[in-house]
Amino acid sequence: MGAGHDAVAAELARRMAVRDVEASVLDVLDLVPLRLGDGLRRMYEGMVRSAPWLYEGIYRSFFVSRRPPPASPLTALIASRLDARIRELPPDAVVSTFHVAAQATGRLRDSGRLTVPSLVLVTDFAVHRLWLHAGNDRYLCPDERAARTVTERTGRPASGHAPVVRPEFRRRRGTGSALRDAAGARPDDRIVLISAGAWGVGRVVETAQGLAASGRYVPVVLCGRNERLRERVYGPALGWRDDMAALMAGAYALIDNAAGLTCREAFACGLPVISYRPIPGHGRDGAAAMARAGVSCYARTPGELVEALDLLADGAARRSRARRAAALFDAVPAERVIRAALG
Repeated sequence: MGAGHDAVAAELARRMAVRDVEASVLDVLDLVPLRLGDGLRRMYEGMVRSAPWLYEGIYRSFFVSRRPPPASPLTALIASRLDARIRELPPDAVVSTFHVAAQATGRLRDSGRLTVPSLVLVTDFAVHRLWLHAGNDRYLCPDERAARTVTERTGRPASGHAPVVRPEFRRRRGTGSALRDAAGARPDDRIVLISAGAWGVGRVVETAQGLAASGRYVPVVLCGRNERLRERVYGPALGWRDDMAALMAGAYALIDNAAGLTCREAFACGLPVISYRPIPGHGRDGAAAMARAGVSCYARTPGELVEALDLLADGAARRSRARRAAALFDAVPAERVIRAALG
């Protein structure tokens, strides 16, 4: 649905190519006829942007309910069309980075139509039930806690894996001049990035106004592809950027509302993450899961947000948080598990 799933799939494909493995990336929503997949994206975006209460209700009813997920005609249709594509170019393994794909591959594997290993790389810190299908062979999870949950609920092998981020986020950090120049900030300003995701959703304008009013931080809103949001921000605001690693190098902290790939990129850079006003459903549950794991902070009020930022001025506290986040990358790389599945 969002850019995170696509970015993880693209990075996995790049890593596999380095290991002389041919990889083909397929968006399962493109398999839905009559461009209905694009309609599903627009509907989801519209709910998150304008009717978050509606998405929250759907999420609680279908994504995290303890009842088994109902048989979905959409999943059956996607599975059928995925089966046809797989027959055109038979793979040695299939990896899903989106929960609808995981449902489709699990269905195919369970029915015997998919005869090669099916692995699921979970991109959410909070694993909801639509990721889970016992037909899949193995699950790669954000951490070992999530892996235990997956095994308990599916009976399938699961393990934690290192976050899949582009290599530039793990390299030596730059001077931070790119962000200072973009924000028009002074060398001693504490610049805080506020992420609104690829779609530019959430109450980030209010967040930026509150931080600016504190007088202690310079907020810079990352608006993604939402130009209307960028026009609404009073202060520094950036559109879609391909140099996030360079921007993070100059930031004091990241405020995030989706618990997605941007958080993992910040973890790789050693940039502290604070979840605040997360989007409903998986965003809220993911923020809580990251905080429980000790890799981020979840601020629930404007006062808690400023307090959390103030605490990061303590070098020891900042280094401790960075060590916990960096430990995520000590887990086995996802591409190594996939390569082993290929035999």
